[in-house]
Amino acid sequence: MPITLKPTKSAIEEGKLIFYAAIVGVITGLGAVIFLVITHFFAVYLLHNIAGFPLHEPKGEPHLFNHIKKSFSPTLLVAITTVGGLLSGILVYTFAPEAEGHGTDAAIEAYHKKNGIIKPIVPIIKMIASAITLGSGGSGGREGPIAQIGAGFGSYFATRLGLTTKKRRILLASGMGAGVGAIFHAPMAGAIFASEVLYKEPEIEGEVFIYTVVASIVAYAIFSMFFGWKPLFYTPKFTFSNPMEFISYTILALVCGLFAIFYIKVFYGVRDLFKKIPTIPHIKPAIGGLIVGLIGIFVPDAISTGYGVLQEALDGSITIKLLFLVAVLKILATSFTISSGGSAGVFGPSMVIGGSLGGAVGLALKSLYPQLVSQPASFVLVGMVGFFTAAANTPFSTIVMVTEMTGNYHLIVPSIWTAAISYIVAQKWTIYEKQVKNRKHSPAHRTEFSKDILEGIYIKDIMTQDFQWVNQRTPARSVYECLNNCEDDSILMFDKQGNLKGILTMRVIKAMLGEEDFLMDFLIAKDIANEELIVTYPDEDLHTLLNKIGFKDVDLIPVVERNNPEKLIGVVKRKDIIKKYNEVSEKTGKFEKNGW
Repeated sequence: MPITLKPTKSAIEEGKLIFYAAIVGVITGLGAVIFLVITHFFAVYLLHNIAGFPLHEPKGEPHLFNHIKKSFSPTLLVAITTVGGLLSGILVYTFAPEAEGHGTDAAIEAYHKKNGIIKPIVPIIKMIASAITLGSGGSGGREGPIAQIGAGFGSYFATRLGLTTKKRRILLASGMGAGVGAIFHAPMAGAIFASEVLYKEPEIEGEVFIYTVVASIVAYAIFSMFFGWKPLFYTPKFTFSNPMEFISYTILALVCGLFAIFYIKVFYGVRDLFKKIPTIPHIKPAIGGLIVGLIGIFVPDAISTGYGVLQEALDGSITIKLLFLVAVLKILATSFTISSGGSAGVFGPSMVIGGSLGGAVGLALKSLYPQLVSQPASFVLVGMVGFFTAAANTPFSTIVMVTEMTGNYHLIVPSIWTAAISYIVAQKWTIYEKQVKNRKHSPAHRTEFSKDILEGIYIKDIMTQDFQWVNQRTPARSVYECLNNCEDDSILMFDKQGNLKGILTMRVIKAMLGEEDFLMDFLIAKDIANEELIVTYPDEDLHTLLNKIGFKDVDLIPVVERNNPEKLIGVVKRKDIIKKYNEVSEKTGKFEKNGW
């Protein structure tokens, strides 16, 4: 007899969700294509062809528009960065204030605290505003905008399909991963990033991971169909064969960790400063743009995306002085661009800051202790890993991200070493302030952790001996009077041998007798008792008991022996259950009060 395998309902649902994640990947991949084209258009025709600003791009970046020869005009540069900030601010604060800032935080907050809901207009405004910000010279990255764009589509798609909150969160995360995986030519890193960036601790959101993988790979494939399959940066053939270099990489890790703390403090310090400026938020990004333009006059590599300086550092054609200057000024330029209310990401600038810092440390150590550094340019790549790991608390995805962006897998060991140390140094700080500590502190998982805590509370710990009881033969009127005079709404009933036989409640007595008060003179407790009891046991947990009760209006639950359900040990009262449940809820919800 042939055996036929029929897919289960859960398998069908999983298959549907994977299919939906793939659709999110397709749309996000196309969104990444459009976003990159618009960004390049503004950069070429505003920064380069009008202001004569030198555009240095990595070797894997596509060249989409013609560059004309034009002498550099500092005045036009400042004007363009200022007007770009103004246009971005007007767009964002008029139509979608949620699109301000670096974008990833908004997606993280939507995942944890907004049931995965992002307004449909946000991705559209985010794309336009970020393209203007980056194309006009603002210092920022593409990952925040495309993460919010992808997350926004995932959220909208799930809402239109009428999916559950959990599935909407999954598709939101899938969109995040798809956007990052596509725009940085790093599909695996995008998937891990969307699963990891949600938390401060090194933890992966397991329930979204398989879907972020699917979405990210699909988005990367769509994006690469237009712009090729090569990595973003070209690198020399780096190797790691000298264990003594761990000393140098340890120094780099400490520098990255401390610099990341400085970056975070400056970034949010500038934000707090701009909040105090007494003007409407629409024009604040213009003020930031003005300052960024002034920085760009003296150090052009410190503004716009700045990826060109990383390529030069990887090629070994840049000085220590310029690298260190870019690392410091990039922090200021990024802070004034984004913390003023501009729209751009923080991952790209972090790569530039970390790579520049790494390159400077590598060259400095090479000149001081040649035996500890064989290839100074390798410190650029490892510095990128160490710095962003420290700044964002994302060690896993950052290691994979940098290796995929460079196509260089020979520095995995020093990258892991540096990431681990820099993460420990800066663990208390994060550039993504909407991250929560871990799954236990996420509103998205509050129910499951409440359940875990309730499962650790046993009935014997909350039961009491404080209860009223009557004999089976007690007249109904006496039962009624007893209920009137006691604090509880229920009393237990026993037979003459002391065995538990039922429970009586004021509510039931009134419902049974109605207006026929005279019946109380003819009935006894046994006639009006509920003998089908909900009981519990001393070794039973509170979660199990709550499942037993369900939505029943029960005020008192007898605690009995498992082998003898008529042998009473104590009672559990509704008010005690509520008190304990509130204590548990306070513990699991405490993060909200603390701003986590």
